Amino acid sequence: MIPAVSSHLLALVIVYALLAFLLLVLCMATRWHWAVKAALVLLVSGFYLYADLTFRHLAGWPAEDELPRKFVLLSAVFDEPSPGRGHPGAIYLWVNPMQDDQPLAMPRHFKLPYEKDLHRILGDGLKKARDGNTQLGETEPRRGAGGLPWLRPAGEEKVQIKLHDVPRAQLPEK
Repeated sequence: MIPAVSSHLLALVIVYALLAFLLLVLCMATRWHWAVKAALVLLVSGFYLYADLTFRHLAGWPAEDELPRKFVLLSAVFDEPSPGRGHPGAIYLWVNPMQDDQPLAMPRHFKLPYEKDLHRILGDGLKKARDGNTQLGETEPRRGAGGLPWLRPAGEEKVQIKLHDVPRAQLPEK
């Protein structure tokens, strides 16, 4: 049995292969100007690239978007950097975003650049979570980046992640 996402991707590949075949037949059977045929080939190729970028999120690739302001930490994987190989490293997070102080139904997968301090913070949070203390995460902009925000280069905004235990619910007295 093929998982639902994989079967959709397989169907998409088959549809695009059929579209490419029809484009080939169209280009060979018509007397259209070569510029029209080239434009059609470029258009279909653009659709391939667009579909690949769009469906990466459905296939489980991590989002490189900003982390939500509040979230419940589910898990993390640390891919430490290797300067010898030129590998910068990464931290992969699985979180449940919070909305109105309630976790959303579907978890999200995020990719963050590797930082030793962040590795330590998240590692400690995972240990507490394994001990039964659910970890609530919050993001806030790092202090220390001087100057006006519109003068700083794009992509320089780093966030600080803070984790703390979710307060246990108090049961009513009997």
